[in-house]
This record gives sequence, C-alpha cells and structure tokens, in this order.
Amino acid sequence: MPDIVIAFFALGLCAGLVKSDLKLPSPTYDTLAILLMLVLGLKGGMALHGHVTGAIVVELLVVAALGVALPLLCYPVLRRLVRLDRPNALSIAAHYGSVSAGTFAVALALAEHEGLAVSPQTTLYLVMLELPAIVVMLWLHHRRQGGATSAHGGMAIWREALTSRGVVLLGGGVLIGALYGPHGMAPIAPVMLGGFKAMLAIFLLEMGLCTARVCRPLPLQHWRLMVFAAVAPFVLAWAGIAVATLLGLPPGTTLVLAALTASASYIAAPAAIRAAIPQADIGLAMLAALGITFPVNVLLGLPLYRLWLGL
Repeated sequence: MPDIVIAFFALGLCAGLVKSDLKLPSPTYDTLAILLMLVLGLKGGMALHGHVTGAIVVELLVVAALGVALPLLCYPVLRRLVRLDRPNALSIAAHYGSVSAGTFAVALALAEHEGLAVSPQTTLYLVMLELPAIVVMLWLHHRRQGGATSAHGGMAIWREALTSRGVVLLGGGVLIGALYGPHGMAPIAPVMLGGFKAMLAIFLLEMGLCTARVCRPLPLQHWRLMVFAAVAPFVLAWAGIAVATLLGLPPGTTLVLAALTASASYIAAPAAIRAAIPQADIGLAMLAALGITFPVNVLLGLPLYRLWLGL
C-alpha cells in the first residue's frame, strides 16, 4: 500500500473530478502551506544541529549548481519541441528548474516511513534548488528584454527571490532548528513536528482538489506541453540520481533528490514569475506543474524511483 498521505491526494482528486462541493477555505490552505514549509525547515535544522561541516557546504553548492542547470536544459526543449513563445518558455523552465515543497514533503515522509537513511542537510536541498532556477530565468528574461541586466535590476531579482515566503520560512526554520536543536525545540515539538503527517495529509487533499480544477476541462490545444509535463519528471529524476550517486548520498536522500529534480514549483515560482514576466501565462505553468507533473510524481514517480534505486 502507498503511504497514507497519498490516499488523501487521491481522495481530493476524485472529489474534484466528480465536481463535489468539497473545498478547503483559502485561509486554511495558506496556513497549512506556511506550517509545512516551517516544519520542514525546523526538521532539517534540528538534524544539522552540531553537524555542519565543510563537506556539507560543498554538497549544497553542487546541488545549487544542479538548480542552475535544470532550467537551462528545459528552456530549449520548451522553445523548440513544445513550441512556446519566449516568455512562456522562460516561465515554465523556471517552474521546472525550481522544485515542489509538496513533492519534497511526500518524498521525505515516504523515506522516513520506509526507514531509509536521510542526511540531516536534505531539507536544505529544497532551498538550494528553489532559488537558482528562478534567478537564472529572470536574469535571462532581462537579458532578452533589454541587453545586460543593470546592477539595480540584478539586486531586485535576488531580493525578490530571497524574500519569497518559501525561502524565508524554510531558511528561517533551518536556522532556528540548527540553533536550538532537539532539546530547545522540545516545548513545541509535539504540536509542530508530531502533527507533520496530519498537516501533509490535509494539504494533499487540497492539492488533489486543485489538480482537478486546473485540468477541467483538459486544454487539448496544449497537448505538447502536457506531454512534456508527463514525461519530464522521469527524465529529470535521473539528474538527481546522478548527482546523488556522484556525492555518495544515502538511499533516502537519493530518493528525495530524485523526486525534487523531477518536480516543478507551483508555490514560489508562480509568484516570482507573475511579477517579473507579466507576458507569461501562469495558467499554462500551473497546468503543467500542478495539473500534470505533481500527480505523476506523487502517484507514479515515487514508486518508480524506488524501483530504479532498488529500495
């Protein structure tokens, strides 16, 4: 049987497809998203408490380089094969170079449920992969629009990326967890950490409902993009597996990194792209990232990545 949280995603997807009136209030979804990102940061920070080394810093830099490479690989495919215009190709490349916090949470929960070894710095991969793709694609957009990006424009891109909700919550959570450690976190651990899977289950219920809304009706005129969104995870996952093998990462961390590189952002990237590339159709990015890639990863990808890794 798949992990229990997957069943909640399937329930939300089925409810949405049959046009049920089930829905989560918007403030509830926002609260869950905030709590999940904060708890993920806290878990990673607690694991890092007293264990930061030079080798970990090098490992994180390699992961960040992967975050730069992924959108640059996706962009020409989106331009030439999917035949998107430049703004939409840049937008969707940024979404696929960036990563999904929801997919990360599911993959981490699965690795922990199966008792797979997970490195303490694994949560930081989420931050290291989320930022570079957005920054690189926004920089490329500025280059295409008007030549070299000014110092002021470059600073604006970095400020926009670094102050996004996801980065602040994840980075802040890691810092707090690393400073206070398990002992200092003990007063809030039962509520914040003990309720992680319950929060994830309800979050995925809403993700199932969102997926059904995005895909109804299915825009068949964008069939090339839908094929890309369905196939890309199984190609991009190998980038994560290759880097994990190069770094000699433990099995649970390898599974999580594969799932991350196979995922696409539907929280951080849309907000940044909507503000910076107004010509791009965010609906197309959400169709690909949330409507197709997210369920493909959660329902099909994770079991397949486990099979590839022999776990």
